[in-house]
Amino acid sequence: MSITLYVEGGGDDKATHIRCRKGFRKFLEKAGLEGRLPRIKACGGRDKAYRNFKTALDAGDRIPMLLVDAEGPVRAADPWIHLRDRDGWDRPNGTGDEHCHLMVQVMESWFLVDRPALVAFYGQGFQASALPGNPNVEQIPKADVLRSLVHTARNSSQRSYDKGSHSFEILGRIDPSIVESAAPFAKRLLDVLRAGGPQP
Repeated sequence: MSITLYVEGGGDDKATHIRCRKGFRKFLEKAGLEGRLPRIKACGGRDKAYRNFKTALDAGDRIPMLLVDAEGPVRAADPWIHLRDRDGWDRPNGTGDEHCHLMVQVMESWFLVDRPALVAFYGQGFQASALPGNPNVEQIPKADVLRSLVHTARNSSQRSYDKGSHSFEILGRIDPSIVESAAPFAKRLLDVLRAGGPQP
């Protein structure tokens, strides 16, 4: 049975949804999933991603998986516990912890570990040395991640970090092997997809 990955991201704009799907597709292909990619559904906001995931469970024609930003520190190994405590979301019947995945604390955390990809995207004037130095990118607060990208890009050819137009382009450029070595929750997602999806 095929997998559909319900992803937080893309806002309400059709063009951004296309960029979101393209960015995740490129990232997952480079992670070794070419030829067995999940269908990627860009859902916009996190609440909509969760609702779409639950609707897909009821339909039962594909294996749904959920991928959302953690939005803060994660203190539980099971993402459903984090989402219950933070968002009040219940784990739907018939799902296990492998159906649910987190970008910790925000998708852009992954960018920080592949500085060459950021330098290549932003070009001359990008201040990579000013990015947060914590090698455990999942511990860096969301606000610090986003603020650092804006700050380091301000003198580059792009002038700033723009979430809507830059985020998924950068996602498609970063090296998944570097990301999963620094971000355990990213590795968890990739491992489950490589294994063919959530196991019974």
